[in-house]
Amino acid sequence: MSPSFQLQCHFILIFLMALRGDSRYPELREAADHDPLLLLSASLKRELAGEPLYRRALRCLDMLSLQGQFTFTADRPQLHCAAFFISEPEEFITIHYDLVSINCQGGDFLQVFDGWILKGEKFPSSQDHPLPTTERYRDFCESGGIGRSIRSSQNVAMIFFRVHEPGSGFTLTVKTDPNLFPCNVISQTPNGRFSLVVPHQHRNCSFSIIYPVAIKISDLTLGHLKGLQLKKPSAGCGGKGDFVELLGGTGLDPSKMMPLADLCYPFHGPAQMKIGCDNTVVRMVSSGKHINRVTFEYRQLEPNELENPNGNSIREFCLSI
Repeated sequence: MSPSFQLQCHFILIFLMALRGDSRYPELREAADHDPLLLLSASLKRELAGEPLYRRALRCLDMLSLQGQFTFTADRPQLHCAAFFISEPEEFITIHYDLVSINCQGGDFLQVFDGWILKGEKFPSSQDHPLPTTERYRDFCESGGIGRSIRSSQNVAMIFFRVHEPGSGFTLTVKTDPNLFPCNVISQTPNGRFSLVVPHQHRNCSFSIIYPVAIKISDLTLGHLKGLQLKKPSAGCGGKGDFVELLGGTGLDPSKMMPLADLCYPFHGPAQMKIGCDNTVVRMVSSGKHINRVTFEYRQLEPNELENPNGNSIREFCLSI
């Protein structure tokens, strides 16, 4: 397992715990100098219904899970900044430029990325996102965008920015919109239940859980018969155009993760597996010929389950990377 990604995932877990109101973790300002995901707040998540638009300052390294208006003002040259946004699985994220005062000719920039990037790995992967990678970047300095809105294709998005001159900066408004058929999701929580539905669309969808988890699949509807098989080196779903796979690994990009199990045929009734990886992904591949649906529950593994795996579990692969 890569120690650097293990550390990154640890702090992602702290952030996601903060979303649920766990305030045991202090802000990690010193560590944040080295990784954009390490600056976390334990009070980001709150209900906004009926309240005025939430406003606060945006940090050079930040992560946000709520709607509102966020302003960044440089107090010194800030050359390597990023802010990560995450919403509920059934939501898109819209980023609106309210005010931008940066010097594009002087080397400043402000970019929106449709998804997340961490240490060169992308979510969604290039195979799963509807746009080519180059089109997932929206550069303010190249297009000019005051009053312009940019909507993500899933429940995560981020911005990169560089501001040299003290006093320069920008203001953004972040809002969410309903997504009737979520495709590509990062879960905010270590436990939950979700149905991934792909209705007659030729696309791939990944649901990412940044925890070691037990997965229980209760229902799978595809265009053909019945069964669950563990993957062998040369095994697979035999060229079928519609299937679900379970992936595990230590990175963010599903295309770089290890296929652990194939679900090639429809079934009703639980099929479960424990996956002791830092990141677990349920990925559906659809030909567009059918309405495909997979319903699953997941829960974070307890420490004793990681130390003493038994039953239908996969842990050794993740420990050996």
